[in-house]
Amino acid sequence: MVISTSFPNETATVGGQSFATSGTFDVINPATGLSFAQAPNVTADQLDDVFEAALFAFSSWRRDDDERRAYLHRAADAICEATEELARLLTSEQGKPLNDARREISTSVSWLRYYADLDVPRQVIRDDDEAYEEVFRRPIGVVSAITPWNFPLTLAMWKIAPALRAGNTMVIKPSPYTPLATLALGRLLRGVLPDGVLNVVSGLDPLGSGMTLHPIPRKISFTGSTTVGKLVAAGAAPDLKRLTLELGGNDPAIVLGDVNVADIADSLFWGGFNNNGQICVAVKRVYAHAAIHDELVEALREIARSTLVGDGMVPGVRLGPVNNRTQFEIVKELAADAVAHGGRILAGGLPLDREGYFFPPTVVDRVHDGMRLVDEEQFGPVMPIVNFTDEAQIIDMVNRGPYGLTASVWSADVDHALVLAAQIDSGQVAINRHGRGVLPHLPFSGHRLSGLGVENGMWGLDSYTELQTIAAPPRNTRNSA
Repeated sequence: MVISTSFPNETATVGGQSFATSGTFDVINPATGLSFAQAPNVTADQLDDVFEAALFAFSSWRRDDDERRAYLHRAADAICEATEELARLLTSEQGKPLNDARREISTSVSWLRYYADLDVPRQVIRDDDEAYEEVFRRPIGVVSAITPWNFPLTLAMWKIAPALRAGNTMVIKPSPYTPLATLALGRLLRGVLPDGVLNVVSGLDPLGSGMTLHPIPRKISFTGSTTVGKLVAAGAAPDLKRLTLELGGNDPAIVLGDVNVADIADSLFWGGFNNNGQICVAVKRVYAHAAIHDELVEALREIARSTLVGDGMVPGVRLGPVNNRTQFEIVKELAADAVAHGGRILAGGLPLDREGYFFPPTVVDRVHDGMRLVDEEQFGPVMPIVNFTDEAQIIDMVNRGPYGLTASVWSADVDHALVLAAQIDSGQVAINRHGRGVLPHLPFSGHRLSGLGVENGMWGLDSYTELQTIAAPPRNTRNSA
């Protein structure tokens, strides 16, 4: 590992040599609202050494695919052994319950193993008496990766696993809200992966700009808001850096009138409230057919009221705090705005009276398109439920919005649900379970303002490569002179 920065020390290690960072910054435990650790603040001008180390490592890392696969398996083994340490660190900085943190680490490992085991076939286009033609996928070079605070390790691994398998090296910057688990991952893998292959840096702005504008990386992979994604794209444009942008969404769940509410309510609830709704693919708005609307609202309200909210370290807690004060204030503002415009709070609605950023799961009905809570991505534990009767009108309404990340259709008639799903302008549509297609072997991409490029599966691996065509004389004429 070329850079493995640790807290609270103000140094980072590059190629076995230490250099000083520009101090540290506080990391807040969202369950208390107080600082509990510090992380190194690497500045943009200190990135030169890190990117140079990644570039140096690229020349050897790119050569042997079988060796890279073996390294990825060793990395997965090392992470498995450190699950408990990483999970506790993740809960402390992100807020999610400890069991959810353990699942995030397990998911990260599964992505590593998927790419380590993925067979990449040769692409021989022609091999006959007239010509030999083969298309190769070559690694791009150094990848600059920027990850968010909601799933720090999983979303990092969405980038690390395919990029490294393809033969690239990487410099990755986690969110300053959640730097510690990713830094710990870097320290853990130092000595497991060759020096310079995976580099972790942490820091405050303008470090993110430095990650984008630096001349060495040939690709930027960013997960975060659409607003910041546009800035990343603009920063990458002068050098024509390749881009993968996984951005915001306002993901709808369309619940038809033929569903059995008792069968779907729990799955729908957790499709919206898992990780406190802080998931890019979470249900952000529910369109409930009038035939089942009242029953569904009541079922969701009861689940919300019975869900234990608290410090993620406490056994039995299902939902922790909102991750940071900025997002906490956005959630409060959107809930209050819905009430001010006629929305009815059925569960939750106000912050819990305790330290930290605790907001209970909140169910709101009597809302409609045009209200901020329905039109904007709340990225928090508030679920608006819109009453409808006309399926075609709802599909049209969903497609008129600026986002197109994921969606779901819920119906007892799966064939009919599939017909509706095909009409939704979204990168992924699930039937009877929201987000069921977020798996390592399936492509994940956003339409419109929800992103650019693709992650996961063979498609994700390909996004970290460039095509090279080799055309040669036929085999039987070679060396015939």
